Amino acid sequence: MAVLLSRSNAPAAAAALSCIATYGTNTHSSSPCFRPSVKLASFISSSSLINNKNNVIFKPFPSSEQHRRTCSRRFRRDLHVQASAAASSGSTEDVRDFVLTHFSRACAFKVISGLQNFNANNVADIVLAAYKGGATHVDIACDPELVRMAVHLTPLPVCVSSVEPESFLAAVEAGAHMIEIGNYDSFYKSGRLFSASEILELTKKTRRYLPNIVLSVTVPHTLSLDEQVKLAEVLEAEGADIIQTEGGSGSTPLMPGVHGLIEKATPTLAAAYLISKAVKVPVMCASGLSVVTASMAIAAGASGVGVGSAVNKLNDQIAMVAAVRSIADALGLLSRSSRSLSLIAL
Repeated sequence: MAVLLSRSNAPAAAAALSCIATYGTNTHSSSPCFRPSVKLASFISSSSLINNKNNVIFKPFPSSEQHRRTCSRRFRRDLHVQASAAASSGSTEDVRDFVLTHFSRACAFKVISGLQNFNANNVADIVLAAYKGGATHVDIACDPELVRMAVHLTPLPVCVSSVEPESFLAAVEAGAHMIEIGNYDSFYKSGRLFSASEILELTKKTRRYLPNIVLSVTVPHTLSLDEQVKLAEVLEAEGADIIQTEGGSGSTPLMPGVHGLIEKATPTLAAAYLISKAVKVPVMCASGLSVVTASMAIAAGASGVGVGSAVNKLNDQIAMVAAVRSIADALGLLSRSSRSLSLIAL
């Protein structure tokens, strides 16, 4: 039944205003279905409208579950359209826009399967969980077969990670949208460290091979914060499009629970804060993040977050989807795509 706004049902107008106050009049929202208007709020609040003899009818508010389903379908449809457009055009700029859009809005969320995770079934579960849960990017091992599988399973931008520049060529040929020099955690376990000069050389070599693709480079947390900032500035000058931070593997929390989660994220949050002040390219805060600390990364200056073990260490896809969804919600990604006002004047 439609809501009838007239002198006799001013409370309905008040309820509509309350809804707008609750969900905002954010005209900058990128959601295809959440575009509330300041002008609309003013229109409803007008006393002349409420007292007018001519009744104005508005469509009813769907339930939150209806909103979620409708907007989820639209969000996925738009992703498919953008991915298809980027793939079919073959334009470097279209692909770059496809990859960097969420970074420009400071809401990128990359789910990382692991640089040395070549288990196709596990990677497939992670990729699908990332898509279903509301992530904006997936990051997988640099393997052409995994790339072809990921591109088939999801319309999300697919990133591949490696520390071997030559390996990027086949992965990009297979359809990878961006590349990452980073995700060093698996190397640290064997005592393998990366110096600033080595990372710089890897970046230069990669750019010679692939001068136009979106390139993300991780700054090793084993460097001091000052050294991390200096390296980030040089990497930006050498053509890195995104600087990624890390630090979770080097942090040993002393406290349990929420305190421990915040301690775990401290190194990467500190690096993200300082590096974001020093460079103009987007900063992705990764390693050691959780649902508790993901939004802190954005507040610290990052344009996106990367999450690995909080998702890829889980045993099944349902648990993975739940973990991704909780972080996406903490980042406001779900509210961007599912909070819709469905208030349309007839």
